[in-house]
Order: sequence, then C-alpha cells, then structure tokens
Amino acid sequence: MNNGFDFPGSYIPLLAVLAVSTLLLTLAHQFLIRRAEGHAHLARHLSMLLLTVAAVIAALLALPISDSSRGDLFGLFGLVITGVFALSSTTFVANAMAGFMLRAVESFKLGDFVQVNEHFGRVTERGLFHTEIQSEDRDLITLPNLYLTTHPVKVVRASGTVISCQLSLGYDVPYYEVEPLLEQAALDAGLEDPFIQLTKLGDHAVSYKAAGFCAEVKQMLTLKTRLHRAILDRLHGAGIEILSPTVMAQRRLDDEKKLVAPPRQPVVEIESRVPERGIFDKAERVEKINALQQELSDLRELVKTGIATGGSEEEHAARRHQAEQRIRELENIIRLASENGDHN
Repeated sequence: MNNGFDFPGSYIPLLAVLAVSTLLLTLAHQFLIRRAEGHAHLARHLSMLLLTVAAVIAALLALPISDSSRGDLFGLFGLVITGVFALSSTTFVANAMAGFMLRAVESFKLGDFVQVNEHFGRVTERGLFHTEIQSEDRDLITLPNLYLTTHPVKVVRASGTVISCQLSLGYDVPYYEVEPLLEQAALDAGLEDPFIQLTKLGDHAVSYKAAGFCAEVKQMLTLKTRLHRAILDRLHGAGIEILSPTVMAQRRLDDEKKLVAPPRQPVVEIESRVPERGIFDKAERVEKINALQQELSDLRELVKTGIATGGSEEEHAARRHQAEQRIRELENIIRLASENGDHN
C-alpha cells in the first residue's frame, strides 16, 4: 500500500532520526548548561525550544508515509503549536515578552537588592519566564516576569542607600535636644552624613526620622539593627522615653515612673554575627560567579585580540602564558562553584 507503512524497513530512517535527535538534544542541553553564564538562561531556554521543534519536524519528515499524509501531519502540528500559543498567551507568552522587556530595560542585575510590593531580597536568577530572589529569611522566591513588569520594582543602588528609622516622642521633649541625640546615634551605627527629619506633628506625639548613608549595601540588615540599638542607647541614656503619651490611656503609671531601660555604660557597639552572610548565600555565590565570568570573558578577549603592545617577545609570551593560566583557573573555579550551587 503506497500510503501505508512499509514494515519494517521503512522505520529505519525514523529510528535513526529519533536516535540522532535524542543524542543531539542531550549534548546541546549539557553544553548549554556548562557554558551558560548567570545572564544566559534566556538564550539557553530559547535554544532548547528551537532545537526541540527542529527535532519534531525532522521526525515528521522521516515518517514512512505518503506526501499527502505528511502534509496533514504538518498541518496538525501547526494547529497544535498555534493552539498552545493561543491558550497560553496570557501566561506563557506574556511572561516571555516580559522577560525580553526586563532584559531590554536592565533595571536590575544578579546580586541586586530589589523590592516588589511585599517581596524583598537579592536577585539570584533571571530566566525567560521568571526571576528568583533570596529573601531576608534565606528562602528563595520565584516571581513571574509579568508580575515584575506590572508592579513597581525598587532597586537598591550598588553605590549605596539610605538607612532610616522612624519613631515618635512626646511634645514635652524639645526637638533641639532630640536631633543631636539621633544624629549621634546614626554616627554610632556606622552611617555617613546623618540627617534628622520631623515628619509629622501628630495629635499626641512628634514623629522623627533618623537616617544616614550606607555605602556598603550588603550590610543593610546589620546597619538597620545597629541604628535601632544606637537610638535606644542615646535616648534612654538621656532619660527620654520613646513612647507616645497616649500610653497613659492604656494603663495608669505613677507620675515619677519612666519607661526607660538602663543604658549600657559606656555606650559601645556590641559585635554580633553579620546575618547577611547566611541569609543571602545563594545571591552572594551568583554575584561572585558572575564577576568571575566577566573576568574570564575579558581575558579570553584579551588573548584573542592580542596582549597589550610594548616590551619584548619574551615579555609578550610570558603575559600570554599568565593570561591563559588564569583562564584555566577561572574555568575550574566557575565549574566547581556551579556544581556546588546545583547540589545546594
């Protein structure tokens, strides 16, 4: 029968195509994973998608059927692809388009601190359909790219940010006594260029905002805690209650009673474990791998285009050998770091 199957010899081309396609897809997957950098997930996903579609088309061409039947199968395949894209356009395609948009805008990169609504953390992964951040609790949060493009994204600048603390004090406490204490507390916490704001004159209390510049954004959590402790030490040390007078409506206190904790004497900073080291471990690893990959790319380009001019041939050869040795070291470091990260 001309439009039927010629069993079993006619299956040999199909089986050969399936075997070769499976082998090529496996090798391509391994190669793309090994070569993929922190910012190359988008290209890897697209490459695997295109290769898979090509493998399906090759299998259809190798089927031992007539041309008319093959045309019908191609038509059905086209309808399936069209239907899949149509049905998933609100999620799949929308997230893919959002991923392209985020790549074009480049508002944040791997390792940056970002906040989207209630989600705050460091960027650990940027894919075609999602972005992963590591929260203050060390947990990994996966956010669809469409969510990032439809909500404001706050990015902490790598050059530094402002750390602040808001509190309320009674009207019986002069602001000219409070401001120097809050400014000194910001300095005690390790902040630069401190400034104090009176943000609100409420019905029962004055609202203050103590703030300062933090040059090392990786220590934001630590500096926030230090600022809070320093404010407690300075205000309680001066006998000032960090308490709105409305507390009198909650429970009766003696007129001479003050809700003040005894300050430390002398006022010194207590050294404690830096929490960021354990919280943002994946973000730290991704950022370091990204920096190593950038150095590796620069060295490869340097070796490809030629070492800087100047000096003798022996010096050129020595510099080239040193660069090639560093390239091998970086490749080994990146491979080990990526393998360790996959097992965590």
